[in-house]
Amino acid sequence: MTNSGTVGGFFIGFLKKWFGDFTKAELRRYAVLGVIFAFIIGTYWTLRPLKDSIFGSIVGGEHFLAMAKIVSMFLLFPVVAIYSKLLHKFPRHHMIYFMMTVYAVMLVFWGIIFSLPGIGLVNTVTSPWRISGWLWYTFVESWGSLVVALFWAFVADISDHKSARYGFPLIVLIGQLGGILGPKYLIPLPRFFGFTSSAPLISFLALFAMGVALMVAWFLKTTPREELVGFSGAHTHKAEEEDPGFFEGLKLLLSHKYLLFMFAVLSIFEIISTFIDFNFKTMAIRTITDEMARSAYLGNFASWVNLVTFLFILFGINNIQRWVGVRVALVVTPLVIAIIMVIFNTYYVIDVLFWLGLSAKAINYALNGPTFKQLYVPTSQDVKYKAQAWIETFGSRGAKASSSSLNAFSKVLGLNLYLALIFWASMGMLAIWVIFGLYLGKQYNQAIKENRVVC
Repeated sequence: MTNSGTVGGFFIGFLKKWFGDFTKAELRRYAVLGVIFAFIIGTYWTLRPLKDSIFGSIVGGEHFLAMAKIVSMFLLFPVVAIYSKLLHKFPRHHMIYFMMTVYAVMLVFWGIIFSLPGIGLVNTVTSPWRISGWLWYTFVESWGSLVVALFWAFVADISDHKSARYGFPLIVLIGQLGGILGPKYLIPLPRFFGFTSSAPLISFLALFAMGVALMVAWFLKTTPREELVGFSGAHTHKAEEEDPGFFEGLKLLLSHKYLLFMFAVLSIFEIISTFIDFNFKTMAIRTITDEMARSAYLGNFASWVNLVTFLFILFGINNIQRWVGVRVALVVTPLVIAIIMVIFNTYYVIDVLFWLGLSAKAINYALNGPTFKQLYVPTSQDVKYKAQAWIETFGSRGAKASSSSLNAFSKVLGLNLYLALIFWASMGMLAIWVIFGLYLGKQYNQAIKENRVVC
């Protein structure tokens, strides 16, 4: 056997032992999906530091950064409604091609806008009336909501509950490589090539968006159809033939306790994460005034988030849900975040906030995220594609808007009262998260046992 064969055999053996008993076809399928996810996550985590840094350079920091969460939620409402409408009109994979093409065009557009002397990054005068900053912030938020949700809906649609238990963590593991390498090596490129702002990098990222579309097309072309069949419960709901209207996903969400509890769990994490994130980033904006230097610092934070997530998964944190089940795995994350909030309330300095924000995101992405995505497996196609978009857009953005409302009044409240309020509010919400997580795990287990869809 050659050295490459030995290494390959060792790696496959490691994956089977640490993640689950993959078949060769499953390993290939989830590995390719992981590479696609790496492009999605790599692009997002490169855009994410640029989102905050460029917004701070155009509009301003602190109060406006909190307001941006609220404004973006309302601006995304019609976007998600149109997205839901299009899902009823076109095949799922065509939606991926369409979405990636739109985002590629928009990335080129934003790169050009930020290069212009009057309204671009050369203009260093901050003002809340510079509309481009608000629209830019919303654009990047939409990638984190719609593109990621569409990808996971597609993955859940072609996965059964058994392969999802070990396949989803593998996707996240490979995906984190994009999140590590993207911000670390792409964000410094403009300065390396002598540019005065990050605008050229934004246009360059259009290539990554189109790369996602091309890889999905190749994946579907080279994967046998029998390997693209997901969970099929005994009472699977078929999509209705009549036009469902803009708000079909929202109606589904409001009609089922299972989906409402998923919405609540996602919202609670985002509320608490936004508390930490807001305080960390406002400190960074106050401390680092140069846009490219600030982008590099926040890019370093993004790389560390994904590196720690990668290490968590590599060292087997997802074995928690394999060994003790989805139900227990869903309540581990809120217990860890409770400890993080105690430290946050005790040591309020930027270096500590850097690691607390990093830890909260990493435990969520490494354990809670893959476990949470499995909850979509025993659901109908409409839930996977339409309701999930509403859950993950407004569960996430609505939660960020809610916590940002309190963040916006941080100066008025005074630091001590503000910190006390977010600490006790977080502890109360974490207790609710534990209760809801136990319920969701129970419903999921029953649906799998009885071979039926939950909703």
